[in-house]
Amino acid sequence: MKKEIYITDYNCVTPLGFNVDSNWKALLAGESGVTLHKIIENQDAFYASVIDSEKLDEEFGRIFSQSNNQEFTRLEKMLLLSIKPLVEKHQVTEGTALILSTTKGNISLLKNQTELPEGVYLSHLAQKIADFFGFKTQPIVVSNACVSGVMAIAVAKNMIQAGKYKDAFVIAGDEISEFVISGFNSFQAIGSEPCKPYDKNRNGINIGEAAAAAYITANPSENENFRFKVLGDSAINDANHISGPSRTGDGLYGSIRNAMMEANISSEEIDFISAHGTATLYNDEMESIALSRMELQNVPLNSMKGYYGHCLGASGLLESIISMESALQNTLIPSKNFEEMGVSQPLNIIRENQSATVRYILKTASGFGGCNAAIVLEKCLNK
Repeated sequence: MKKEIYITDYNCVTPLGFNVDSNWKALLAGESGVTLHKIIENQDAFYASVIDSEKLDEEFGRIFSQSNNQEFTRLEKMLLLSIKPLVEKHQVTEGTALILSTTKGNISLLKNQTELPEGVYLSHLAQKIADFFGFKTQPIVVSNACVSGVMAIAVAKNMIQAGKYKDAFVIAGDEISEFVISGFNSFQAIGSEPCKPYDKNRNGINIGEAAAAAYITANPSENENFRFKVLGDSAINDANHISGPSRTGDGLYGSIRNAMMEANISSEEIDFISAHGTATLYNDEMESIALSRMELQNVPLNSMKGYYGHCLGASGLLESIISMESALQNTLIPSKNFEEMGVSQPLNIIRENQSATVRYILKTASGFGGCNAAIVLEKCLNK
């Protein structure tokens, strides 16, 4: 019999706040981090969700006042701030894994460089975080486009079940950079206004940045404030196109189906879907088809991209954390900026804050290269 795997702690650092409580209060109030920003010289300002660097430095200096002799990049500060409260509460042992989810890591270090800086390697970034907190195992990097955050949870679950580790800290982070913006501009994917997932008038994504962290274990202690069981997971590549999703939703459909089969959960039992919802024409349409094929079209669903933008490798973990907080608070957050259905298969898009009893959560993600992933989480009602 497989070990039961639990998420018992989490934290996040975003433009809406540097902990879960501040983020939740902002979401309840309908606040969004998406505003106009000028990132690249000689280019117009565009809508994005950006962490205030001065506030980030101030918070980092307050929390890590004894670490001034070591230099950290902006992204590293975000990651360190997100994981520190968890490391303080849960012991790092010989059997503890550190799993880093990121798409581009310290890509900003490449700017104006003629040689490749060591810090740009994802393995170096992960090791720097591991060394800072005294992890004894070699860190693991999960970098698979925009499904990375969801896959990192699955990797932790499967490795603990396989007996490779006793527990794991999963961290995720990406920041906005000229490199990332230029890449999405080349696909003409960036919207000219705050993004509108699933809406008839959507016209593209907003890029965002964030860091998030979660503690995952097979042996939760008695004094945990909450427990979410990771019941099932799956990741499938639809092999359709380097940037375009399958028109039939095959990869996402298969990922959801497999995750729900492992979880032994039916479509009728899913209480809430935290979807990917990038607000691009083809992604949202593909998701509606995949969810309809799984007979999930009536389940309350939201996308968090209208609040946070698309945070790349951090999005899946951040959105999983917000979905768990929703379950704990018995409140579903609306899919911001949604007004009129713009996909061929109707979905039950959440339009306003609503009370709900949430036990089973489906979290999905899709990304460049045809990757798709899904996990099923269960709020444990009794300790």
